[in-house]
Amino acid sequence: MPPANSALTPDSAPSFRRVAIALFAAGFAVFAQIFGAQAMLPAISDDFDLGASAAALTVSAATLGVAASVLIWAWIADRIGRVQAMKISIVTATAIAFVVPILPTFETMIIARVALGVALGAVPAVSVAYLAEGLAASRVAVAAGIFVSGNTFGGITGRLLGGPLSEIVGWRTAMLVIAGLSVIAAITFLVLIPRTRRPAGGDTSPYPMRTRILFQLRDPVMLGLYAQGFFLMGSFGAIYNYLGYRLELPPYEVPATLVGLLFTAYLFGTAASRFAGGRVARFGALRVILAGITLMLVGLALLLSPTLIGVIAGLVIFTVGCFTAHPVASGQSGVRAQLGRSQATALYQLSWLGGTALFGWLAGVVFDEFGWPWTVAFVAVLGVLAALFAALGLRVFADRRPVVPAR
Repeated sequence: MPPANSALTPDSAPSFRRVAIALFAAGFAVFAQIFGAQAMLPAISDDFDLGASAAALTVSAATLGVAASVLIWAWIADRIGRVQAMKISIVTATAIAFVVPILPTFETMIIARVALGVALGAVPAVSVAYLAEGLAASRVAVAAGIFVSGNTFGGITGRLLGGPLSEIVGWRTAMLVIAGLSVIAAITFLVLIPRTRRPAGGDTSPYPMRTRILFQLRDPVMLGLYAQGFFLMGSFGAIYNYLGYRLELPPYEVPATLVGLLFTAYLFGTAASRFAGGRVARFGALRVILAGITLMLVGLALLLSPTLIGVIAGLVIFTVGCFTAHPVASGQSGVRAQLGRSQATALYQLSWLGGTALFGWLAGVVFDEFGWPWTVAFVAVLGVLAALFAALGLRVFADRRPVVPAR
């Protein structure tokens, strides 16, 4: 294996393995720290005497911090290099992760969670660009898939550990355990990640950053895709934030230590995302996205079932639907970009993170005030809006895309 500071060569198998393991670890560290708190929300509610919507700010604060920072990190990485930006990001975030659970008040914890999200933003912001400039084209998709698997595994591990541990030893200790696992992942990333051969600086696009960003926001196709991330992942965050609260109540009365096991439904989403990608060439992106949204709506209906088996089936179907539509929309945001592909994909990241933060909190307000059935209805409206924007952006107005400006 080449030394840790060696440059990445596109056709080198050892370099590819290093990149794959390093980015898997980076994805694990990011998503374990962001979403591990999701399973701890009931315990945080009890500790601070908060409603569900207020406790959910623990998750929303971190996702909002990432969303606010992805474009900034993309700009920084253009100047200091992708690897350097990701290293600074992960080291800083890991240090903050140990501070969060020892803070005495809910308000200070939320501020620290925002800072944690801001620090973590470099990895989702620049990882795909790093792969594209350092690996052979045939290997980029494979490495990106491994990175997404790290995201998923980190999210699942954080959730599965966070829920039971928060009931057994308290949510603060649970957060420290997840932070400890993230340290191991961070060290793995720092040791293994190779540099690319491309110089650190040098944004070679002839168009200013502002032009590249604003161009996406005038393109109906891109707006239709961004709406998918915003509404669909907002729906996903809402259901996963508050289903645990619902299942602890009659008629289910599931013990809090077992509620976290429901997050294994996430694994079905991972399988669905890989399957959905292969269906785009055959059926087209719009049909696959709409099929995914339809599954989400079916799953939502089952989440109103009076039986626990019905609810579990609904959660699995809902998750499969979301991970059918969302990854396709995410991939299309890069494929269909006419200008500034890095900015186009960063804006999709911003959209889904922003949706997770906003609706992950707002659905809690509905839950606190009106109960679970109205929360499910609220999420169903988000799904319908996603379908509407998909049809408008990818079909109705698809021929009204702006023309790339002259240089």
